[in-house]
Amino acid sequence: MAAAWRIRPALAVEAEVLAAVHALCFADPDVAGPAWSAQAIVDLMGLPGVAALIAQDEQEPLGMALIRTVVDEAEILTIGVTPTARGRGLGTALTQACVDTAATAGAAALYLEVAETNAPARRLYAATGFEPVGRRANYYHLGGQSVAALLLRRAVGANAAG
Repeated sequence: MAAAWRIRPALAVEAEVLAAVHALCFADPDVAGPAWSAQAIVDLMGLPGVAALIAQDEQEPLGMALIRTVVDEAEILTIGVTPTARGRGLGTALTQACVDTAATAGAAALYLEVAETNAPARRLYAATGFEPVGRRANYYHLGGQSVAALLLRRAVGANAAG
Protein backbone atom coordinates (compact mmCIF):
# COMPACT_ATOMS: atom_id res chain seq x y z
CA MET A 1 0.00 0.00 0.00
CA ALA A 2 1.37 3.40 -0.97
CA ALA A 3 1.96 6.06 1.69
CA ALA A 4 -0.89 8.48 2.24
CA TRP A 5 1.57 11.37 2.24
CA ARG A 6 4.09 12.83 -0.15
CA ILE A 7 7.27 14.86 0.16
CA ARG A 8 7.87 17.78 -2.17
CA PRO A 9 10.04 20.89 -2.42
CA ALA A 10 8.62 23.84 -0.50
CA LEU A 11 8.66 27.43 -1.69
CA ALA A 12 9.55 30.56 0.27
CA VAL A 13 5.90 31.66 0.09
CA GLU A 14 5.15 28.63 2.27
CA ALA A 15 7.35 29.88 5.11
CA GLU A 16 4.37 30.44 7.42
CA VAL A 17 3.32 26.80 6.92
CA LEU A 18 6.88 25.57 7.44
CA ALA A 19 7.17 27.64 10.64
CA ALA A 20 3.87 26.24 11.94
CA VAL A 21 5.03 22.68 11.24
CA HIS A 22 8.39 23.42 12.86
CA ALA A 23 6.60 24.71 15.97
CA LEU A 24 4.58 21.48 16.21
CA CYS A 25 7.66 19.32 15.69
CA PHE A 26 9.72 21.14 18.30
CA ALA A 27 7.08 21.89 20.93
CA ASP A 28 8.76 19.85 23.69
CA PRO A 29 11.41 22.09 25.34
CA ASP A 30 13.12 19.04 26.87
CA VAL A 31 13.83 17.60 23.41
CA ALA A 32 14.20 20.58 21.13
CA GLY A 33 15.19 24.20 21.07
CA PRO A 34 12.86 27.03 20.12
CA ALA A 35 10.83 26.82 16.94
CA TRP A 36 11.96 28.89 14.00
CA SER A 37 9.93 31.89 12.83
CA ALA A 38 8.60 32.26 9.31
CA GLN A 39 11.02 35.16 8.80
CA ALA A 40 13.99 33.00 9.86
CA ILE A 41 12.89 30.35 7.38
CA VAL A 42 12.46 32.92 4.58
CA ASP A 43 15.92 34.30 5.36
CA LEU A 44 17.46 30.82 5.20
CA MET A 45 15.62 29.92 2.00
CA GLY A 46 17.05 33.06 0.39
CA LEU A 47 20.61 31.83 0.85
CA PRO A 48 22.41 30.00 -1.95
CA GLY A 49 22.25 26.22 -1.69
CA VAL A 50 19.31 26.05 0.73
CA ALA A 51 16.34 23.82 -0.10
CA ALA A 52 13.17 23.18 1.86
CA LEU A 53 11.04 20.05 1.85
CA ILE A 54 7.50 19.61 3.11
CA ALA A 55 5.73 16.33 3.81
CA GLN A 56 1.97 16.41 3.60
CA ASP A 57 -1.16 14.36 3.19
CA GLU A 58 -4.35 15.58 1.56
CA GLN A 59 -5.42 17.51 4.65
CA GLU A 60 -2.33 18.94 6.31
CA PRO A 61 1.45 19.30 6.44
CA LEU A 62 3.08 16.52 8.46
CA GLY A 63 6.78 17.33 8.42
CA MET A 64 9.47 19.57 7.03
CA ALA A 65 13.18 19.88 6.50
CA LEU A 66 15.67 22.55 5.52
CA ILE A 67 18.96 21.49 3.97
CA ARG A 68 21.95 23.55 2.85
CA THR A 69 24.57 22.42 0.34
CA VAL A 70 27.91 24.20 -0.03
CA VAL A 71 30.25 22.78 -2.66
CA ASP A 72 30.40 19.05 -1.84
CA GLU A 73 28.99 19.07 1.70
CA ALA A 74 25.40 19.36 2.82
CA GLU A 75 23.81 19.83 6.21
CA ILE A 76 20.31 19.17 7.45
CA LEU A 77 19.59 22.45 9.20
CA THR A 78 16.33 21.21 10.68
CA ILE A 79 14.02 18.27 10.18
CA GLY A 80 10.90 17.19 11.97
CA VAL A 81 7.68 15.22 11.83
CA THR A 82 4.58 16.45 13.65
CA PRO A 83 3.66 14.42 16.75
CA THR A 84 0.45 13.05 15.21
CA ALA A 85 2.33 11.78 12.13
CA ARG A 86 5.15 9.98 13.96
CA GLY A 87 5.56 6.23 13.79
CA ARG A 88 4.45 5.86 10.16
CA GLY A 89 7.85 5.91 8.43
CA LEU A 90 7.68 9.57 7.52
CA GLY A 91 10.87 10.45 9.41
CA THR A 92 12.78 7.85 7.44
CA ALA A 93 11.28 9.05 4.15
CA LEU A 94 11.97 12.71 4.96
CA THR A 95 15.56 11.90 5.92
CA GLN A 96 16.01 9.97 2.67
CA ALA A 97 14.56 12.92 0.76
CA CYS A 98 17.27 15.08 2.35
CA VAL A 99 19.91 12.55 1.26
CA ASP A 100 18.51 12.63 -2.28
CA THR A 101 18.39 16.44 -2.29
CA ALA A 102 22.02 16.61 -1.14
CA ALA A 103 23.10 14.12 -3.81
CA THR A 104 21.26 16.03 -6.53
CA ALA A 105 22.99 19.23 -5.40
CA GLY A 106 26.38 17.51 -5.79
CA ALA A 107 27.20 16.81 -2.15
CA ALA A 108 29.44 13.90 -1.26
CA ALA A 109 28.52 13.98 2.44
CA LEU A 110 25.53 15.01 4.51
CA TYR A 111 25.85 16.22 8.11
CA LEU A 112 23.46 16.98 10.92
CA GLU A 113 23.50 17.71 14.62
CA VAL A 114 21.23 16.02 17.15
CA ALA A 115 20.87 16.44 20.88
CA GLU A 116 22.64 13.63 22.68
CA THR A 117 19.46 13.12 24.73
CA ASN A 118 17.15 12.74 21.69
CA ALA A 119 17.05 8.94 21.54
CA PRO A 120 14.26 8.61 18.94
CA ALA A 121 16.08 10.90 16.48
CA ARG A 122 19.38 9.17 17.12
CA ARG A 123 17.79 5.78 16.32
CA LEU A 124 16.31 7.21 13.11
CA TYR A 125 19.61 8.66 11.96
CA ALA A 126 21.52 5.46 12.76
CA ALA A 127 18.95 3.46 10.79
CA THR A 128 19.35 5.79 7.80
CA GLY A 129 23.12 5.47 7.63
CA PHE A 130 24.41 8.37 9.73
CA GLU A 131 27.45 7.79 11.93
CA PRO A 132 28.85 9.95 14.74
CA VAL A 133 31.89 12.02 13.78
CA GLY A 134 31.99 14.55 16.61
CA ARG A 135 30.47 15.87 19.80
CA ARG A 136 29.88 19.46 20.89
CA ALA A 137 29.54 19.81 24.66
CA ASN A 138 26.86 22.14 26.03
CA TYR A 139 25.60 22.93 22.52
CA TYR A 140 21.86 22.86 23.19
CA HIS A 141 19.98 24.40 26.10
CA LEU A 142 16.97 22.15 26.59
CA GLY A 143 14.59 22.00 29.49
CA GLY A 144 16.80 24.29 31.54
CA GLN A 145 19.97 22.27 31.07
CA SER A 146 22.90 22.14 28.70
CA VAL A 147 23.02 19.13 26.39
CA ALA A 148 25.76 17.99 24.04
CA ALA A 149 25.17 17.80 20.30
CA LEU A 150 26.35 14.82 18.33
CA LEU A 151 27.62 15.61 14.85
CA LEU A 152 26.58 12.87 12.44
CA ARG A 153 27.65 12.20 8.86
CA ARG A 154 26.77 9.92 6.00
CA ALA A 155 28.05 9.61 2.47
CA VAL A 156 25.65 10.49 -0.34
CA GLY A 157 25.55 10.19 -4.10
CA ALA A 158 28.38 8.30 -5.74
CA ASN A 159 30.21 8.15 -2.38
CA ALA A 160 27.42 6.22 -0.64
CA ALA A 161 27.89 2.51 -0.24
CA GLY A 162 25.18 0.76 -2.02
